[in-house]
Amino acid sequence: MCRIWQNPCIYDFLLTGLGYEHHQEWENGVSFKKAEQYLVFVQTPPDFLEVDYHRCRMGLNHLAFHAGTPDDIDRWRQEFLNRRVKLLYDDRYPYAGGKNYYALYLEDSDGIKIELVGE
Repeated sequence: MCRIWQNPCIYDFLLTGLGYEHHQEWENGVSFKKAEQYLVFVQTPPDFLEVDYHRCRMGLNHLAFHAGTPDDIDRWRQEFLNRRVKLLYDDRYPYAGGKNYYALYLEDSDGIKIELVGE
């Protein structure tokens, strides 16, 4: 991540809300754990910051999480609006992924897309 210390507020809020626990934190990173799942976010070293991240380049495209019922997804949306997080495809919410696919899409400060899917 380019701006790891700007993004933790998004990921802390999201991941703890999804049942993850803080697992580790160190000078250049943080990790979260839930059962057998383990997510690690590390600050990009300065030598690699010259090229900005873009999800369409080789590498990570986006993160997707099952996030409960459609009502839960609506609550997530309101919370992210309150936190002024950039929502993606909001003009097509909640069916931007298709008519039978209830989901919320947002973007962190590095441009990483996050998808929250309802049952």
